[in-house]
Amino acid sequence: MFEFEHTVEFKETDLDLLTVGELLVDMISDDYGDSIENGTYRRYFGGSPANIAMNTKRLGIRALAASAVGTDGLGQFLVEQLSRADMDTSCIQLVDEATSLVVVTKSRSTPIPVFYRGADCRLTYTEELRAALLRTKIVHFSSWPLSRQPVRSAVEQMIRDARQHGVLVCFDPNYHPALWDTREDGVKYIQSILPLVDIAKPSEDDAERLFGKDTPENQLQKFLDLGVKLVILTLGKDGALVSNGRETVKLDTLAAQVTDTTGAGDAFWSGFYTALVKGYTVRTALQFGLAVSAYKLQYTGAVVELPALEIFKAKYQI
Repeated sequence: MFEFEHTVEFKETDLDLLTVGELLVDMISDDYGDSIENGTYRRYFGGSPANIAMNTKRLGIRALAASAVGTDGLGQFLVEQLSRADMDTSCIQLVDEATSLVVVTKSRSTPIPVFYRGADCRLTYTEELRAALLRTKIVHFSSWPLSRQPVRSAVEQMIRDARQHGVLVCFDPNYHPALWDTREDGVKYIQSILPLVDIAKPSEDDAERLFGKDTPENQLQKFLDLGVKLVILTLGKDGALVSNGRETVKLDTLAAQVTDTTGAGDAFWSGFYTALVKGYTVRTALQFGLAVSAYKLQYTGAVVELPALEIFKAKYQI
């Protein structure tokens, strides 16, 4: 049970967060709009789990990203970005497929992506990756790696090992049908994973894709009924609704300026994880999540230069 006024007790480890999944290039338009014929596109570091690892390192905890990229220029660009941020790249696997990328128009609401999958699907569960899992406090993954093999099998084994060794299992249920083989019921598969999850953070769009249209309160309950212990339903400009199964709290957004929503959810995870690891209560960690997300929304691209977590305490009066 995650009590809002309590901290989360972690075992002593030399790694705070392991993120597993896609590392890719975001091609984001210079102009706003829904059409992909939108003029100039620029290359940005991307991939939700890798974004979170990069962010949390900047916020002040020990993070490691596990992913696969191609042995091409785009893969080299991504690895170089990690290295420049002083990130450990030992769990970035180089494979003989093109580096994955996403083309997206800059947006003040929900960005509409076009996916080009390749190397990110090829991540395997090596002994090095297992060793990293066993020395972390939190493991984070998203729906992306669950949509294809062989990376799905790797994540499934990591979940089993994490639960066996007391590692907190956190899941971004960002299901998108375009990522899945049309012959497979991706919704049913994602729902089958939820009973194994400690914390999930769906957006309203995620919840609707998984369960259909409903009220935020009912959407929360559906995740809880499947066994998730703490559900954070983000509501865009309306903040977030959070439940631990016994108590539900409504949190207002802290965003004052929205330039680009790409990576806002990753920024929330980043502030939330960093605050939990640093010993803040669950309620305060949620506020830090909203604060880091609000900061990121002012800039274009999924990853921005973040100050240390403590700077947000004064800036957003947490």
